[in-house]
Amino acid sequence: MGNQVEKLTHLSYKEVPTADPTGMDRDDGPRIGVSYIFSNDDEEAESQPPPQGPDGGGLPKGEDGPPPPPPPQPYDPRLHEVECSVFYRDECIYQKSFAPGSAALSTYTPENLLNKCKPGDLVEFVAQAQYPHWAVYVGNFQVVHLHRLEVSNSFLTDASQGRRGRVVNDLYRYKPLSPSAVVRNALAHVGAKERELSWRNSESFAAWCRYGKREFKIGGELRIGKQPYRLQIQLSAQRSHTLEFQSLEDLIMEKRRNDQIGRAAVLQELAMHLHPAEPEEGDSDTTRTKPPLERPPEPCWEEEDREAAVH
Repeated sequence: MGNQVEKLTHLSYKEVPTADPTGMDRDDGPRIGVSYIFSNDDEEAESQPPPQGPDGGGLPKGEDGPPPPPPPQPYDPRLHEVECSVFYRDECIYQKSFAPGSAALSTYTPENLLNKCKPGDLVEFVAQAQYPHWAVYVGNFQVVHLHRLEVSNSFLTDASQGRRGRVVNDLYRYKPLSPSAVVRNALAHVGAKERELSWRNSESFAAWCRYGKREFKIGGELRIGKQPYRLQIQLSAQRSHTLEFQSLEDLIMEKRRNDQIGRAAVLQELAMHLHPAEPEEGDSDTTRTKPPLERPPEPCWEEEDREAAVH
């Protein structure tokens, strides 16, 4: 799927089991130490100089410059996002569906989103051609999120950076911790940065706060044997494609890359690499195209707003 490869360095570490239902993080196991790099995904484009006339000055009065750029189109999840499901063996643990009547993926302005948030909620900010950014709502108009290599406490409107957002408590199907435990997990890590971080991106951090699963952490699972995780990408109403991964961490990186490049680019990639057979007549099941078992794609280390990336 075109993943980019960076180096993973294992140093002395402590990995923390996080399955405790209280949400408390105990320091009684090994953990990975990591170093980080940055990406430039959110750099602003250079400002353009004003149009000039033939003599090098401004345009004469009455002359128009280049036509203004078209206004941005409203964000439509069904046009830009990839419908997909995640399975651990035979259990569905994540699903993003655009089924008729589903309003769970509707987006709102940051100001309107505040009216829908409760402490402990997971919030996702989305925009075309950007990585989705996840945060934990902790109350008092504030969120905790992994941003630019640091866990920060920000106002929701600031964390959104102008993007539309939504509450995404129901995407992952794990049993959540209590709202107070979710908030406690998030606030306990405010200020953590660089080598102190155990998460590769904002989604993994926010999901760990809510579910307490060590699978969301860097090195939380051994990559040995058959790939138990499957990312099922819906190509059409009757056709899907499945990728296999040895860890949830790697699968999330690929899922986020798909969100960043957009639905059209994902479908174009698959069309170039796959030759799916036509569904047989009378077959009501979804036809899937599945690559042969091989090493899972290496994770893509670029993240949306200079989030943590391991090398």
